Amino acid sequence: MAGPRLIGRTVPEVAGKALGKKGLAFGALITDWPSIVGHQLALRTQPDKLVFPRGKREDATLHVRAMGAIALELQHLEPLIIEKINGFFGYKAVSRLRLVHAAPVATATLRAPQPRPLSMDEEITVMSATATIEDEGLREALERFGRSLLGRRQK
Repeated sequence: MAGPRLIGRTVPEVAGKALGKKGLAFGALITDWPSIVGHQLALRTQPDKLVFPRGKREDATLHVRAMGAIALELQHLEPLIIEKINGFFGYKAVSRLRLVHAAPVATATLRAPQPRPLSMDEEITVMSATATIEDEGLREALERFGRSLLGRRQK
């Protein structure tokens, strides 16, 4: 045994077999769905299946699980979502969405990413930027907003 391995290196071996040909593209789509479409859409939708035309590795149809009013919203957002997906892959992987009238399968609870703790310098920056605001409620709201912006985790 060679020792501990990073899980990210073993996922393609395991998931590739489980998802079949073209499975790694779909696996990446599943795991990164919230970052592709946004947290709010990811809560109410889920990629179901990625179907490529025979013999091609582009212009796939992505089947997306959605129910109710969100399906109508997805129809209107389809060009934007396709653009985001293709930007994620770096080529024209998906050319259309097909909506599947089904509830997203609850795989894990999606939570909004938590901001990282700020450094002392960042905290001072936030406090000094809002120090002149007299309205206490507004100042506190802006401080929370500044902390959330500075506390975003970088990929």
